[in-house]
Amino acid sequence: MELQGNVWMTIDGQKLGGQDRVALLAAVASEGSITAAAKAVGMSYKGAWDAIEAMNNLAGEPLVERVAGGKGGGGTRLTARGNQLVENFRKIDAAHREFVAHLSSQSHALADDFLLIQRMKMKTSARNQFSGKVVAVKQGAVNDEVVLEIVGGQQLVATITRDSSASLGLAVGVEAFALIKASSVIVATDLGEAKLSARNRLTGKVSRVQPGAVNTEVSIELPGGGTIAAIVTKDSGEALALEVGSDASAIFKASSVIIGTPA
Repeated sequence: MELQGNVWMTIDGQKLGGQDRVALLAAVASEGSITAAAKAVGMSYKGAWDAIEAMNNLAGEPLVERVAGGKGGGGTRLTARGNQLVENFRKIDAAHREFVAHLSSQSHALADDFLLIQRMKMKTSARNQFSGKVVAVKQGAVNDEVVLEIVGGQQLVATITRDSSASLGLAVGVEAFALIKASSVIVATDLGEAKLSARNRLTGKVSRVQPGAVNTEVSIELPGGGTIAAIVTKDSGEALALEVGSDASAIFKASSVIIGTPA
């Protein structure tokens, strides 16, 4: 990705000019006439005069003035204020190009951060949000099975309709995010070699336990820095003896995972 940008001058919200208009002013200075200046910058004579009149009005003082003599019995030149404006604009434009070039050299990191910011701005009722990359898509007659690799290298499996998979453009390598409601997550401890029908099992350590009158919110910190939250009954939380630092697993069905892609 390459970044680009232009500088515009405004007065009270009205555009005084940018590179095109300043180029016209510079051409007036070098050519000595509006006709020649307009031709030099590829503008019509009327367009050039309209631009100059607009700049003169917005600047509050003339930037261009007629002079006696010269080609055809008369000519046009920049006033001292007009010359100063061209000179200062060129300095500002050069500094701006240098700034944009510096940003462009970091465009890859900027693009990653922009996607992160967009994800952070997203509002949803789902308590758990994970961003990652699609590593596998298994197509079925009605549903597709999508595998998303998230922070820490762990993987989430989602089952979505084939139409949804197609509309999202899901394929290996595509950036995507997964949403899982905390109420859809089951917390378990000491599973050992138990086999479960639920496709997703994320294991980590309890990082927070927030008991309520009926339910308890449990946060499990995953390897690599991710965290998944679950809502369990208060009785279940007490029966599992959940406390900060204890090992625990978050279990949820593939059908409980919503997949999306950045806009």
